[in-house]
Amino acid sequence: MKITRAGSQPSQAAPEAYFTGKVRIDSPFKGTESANISGAIVTFEPGARNAWHTHPLGQTLIVTQGRGWLQEWGAEIQDIHQGDIVWIPEGIKHWHGATPENAMTHIAIAESLNGSSIEWLEKVTDEQYQK
Repeated sequence: MKITRAGSQPSQAAPEAYFTGKVRIDSPFKGTESANISGAIVTFEPGARNAWHTHPLGQTLIVTQGRGWLQEWGAEIQDIHQGDIVWIPEGIKHWHGATPENAMTHIAIAESLNGSSIEWLEKVTDEQYQK
């Protein structure tokens, strides 16, 4: 067993290459040995979002605070709220983030396949972000 104590890891700014706006990543965790799961607590300030991306084995989001948006390629933007749990199947091109007026925090959990849990694609444009 391993306990990672709250506050034992510094917050990190999300990489600008994959995020638009102010985004903070806290307490990222990775499985060890045979466990291929990883995750993080991600906070998006109003207007912030990640780039389009896919996950080889899918992703679970647990919204812990605020209100955000989620969009699958070719579909309408969906609202997500505190308490919502979202399952995104493997290979689905999507993005998620805050609304223009509200911050949103979620726990993101994904499994790795061949050492990778995500494939980053192009950034979400301002036009795509407008609902």
